[in-house]
Amino acid sequence: MTRILITGTAGFIGFHLARLLLAEGFVVHGYDGMSDYYDVRLKQRRHQMLLQQPGFSMTEALLEDQGTLDRVADAFAPDVIVHLAAQAGVRYSLENPRAYLDSNVIGTFNVMEAARRLKVRHLLMASTSSVYGANTLMPFVETEKADTALTIYAATKKANESMAHAWAHLHDLPITMFRFFTVYGPWGRPDLALYKFVDAILDGRPIDIYNHGDMYRDFTYVDDLVRAIRLLIDVAPARPVDGAVPEGDSLSPVAPYRIVNIGNSDKVRLLDFVDAIEDCLGMKAIRNYMPMQTGDVPATWANAELLQSLTGYRPQTDFRDGIARFVEWYRDYAGK
Repeated sequence: MTRILITGTAGFIGFHLARLLLAEGFVVHGYDGMSDYYDVRLKQRRHQMLLQQPGFSMTEALLEDQGTLDRVADAFAPDVIVHLAAQAGVRYSLENPRAYLDSNVIGTFNVMEAARRLKVRHLLMASTSSVYGANTLMPFVETEKADTALTIYAATKKANESMAHAWAHLHDLPITMFRFFTVYGPWGRPDLALYKFVDAILDGRPIDIYNHGDMYRDFTYVDDLVRAIRLLIDVAPARPVDGAVPEGDSLSPVAPYRIVNIGNSDKVRLLDFVDAIEDCLGMKAIRNYMPMQTGDVPATWANAELLQSLTGYRPQTDFRDGIARFVEWYRDYAGK
C-alpha cells in the first residue's frame, strides 16, 4: 500500500487531500506545526476528523525542527511526500515577513532533504499563483517567466521552485510544483475572503472590498484541487532524453521537474462573487469599498491545459455551487 507523508494536514488543503487519499485506501502520515496564525481550534477539529479514519497518523511539530521531521520521515518511510505546509497569507506577509522565511524556505529545505535521503519516488510541493506577480498576460501559463514577485510570500514560494529545480537536477529526485489559484470551500481558512465575507454578513458587519471591487480571481473549489493533486501523484516527471521537452510542457530540460497550474480557468469578478454570496445567504452585505492593498494584484487566471493533458482532469466547479457548499458547512460549523 502506498505510504504518503503530507505536511500541513491540519490546514485547509492538507486536510481535504488527506481525507481523499484515506478514502482511496492510502496510508497517510500528517505533519503539522499547528501555528496560531488563525484559530488553532479549527486545525484541531480537522485533525480529530482525520484521526477517526483508519490509515491516518500524525505528528505535531514545526518544519523548522529538522530532527523531528527526519525521525518521523525515517520511521514512516513514505513512498511519496506532498508538501503543503507553509506560512500562508499575502497580507500577513507584510506584517511578519520573517515567519515566511522560517517556514517556507528553511522548512521546505528540510522537507527536500528528507525526500532526497529517503529516495521517495515523487515529491510534490505547493507553490502559488502569486509567483506570477506583476505579469499581465493572462491566462497565466507555467512556461512564462515569473520574476516579478510583489510580496515576500510570493518570493518565498518562487524560492521554493528554484530550490526544488536544483534538487531535482542534482539528485535525480522527481519533483512536481503546483501553483494554486484562490482555493475556497468547506473547512476553509478564516482569513480567506469567502469565510470573512460570510461571517461578517451574517453578523451584520461591513466587508472590505479592495480596489473598489474591480478585481478578478480564478476561484478553485477545494475538492477539485485535491483531486488534481491526487492524479498528479501518479505522474512523476522524468528527466527528458537529450533535453527534449514536449510543446506546452513545463518539464525542465535538465531535471525531473515540472510546474503545474491548478485553477478553474475561469476569471470571476470579485463583485460577482459577493453578489453570489448575498444570493446564497438571502442577505445584503454592507460594502466598504477600499483602494488596492499593497502587494495585491488586480487579476489571476490559470491556463490549466497542462494539468488536463497530464491527468485528463481539470477543475470545473462553478463558483456559485462552491459558495453554496461553503455556506452550508459554515452555518453548521459556526451555528449561525
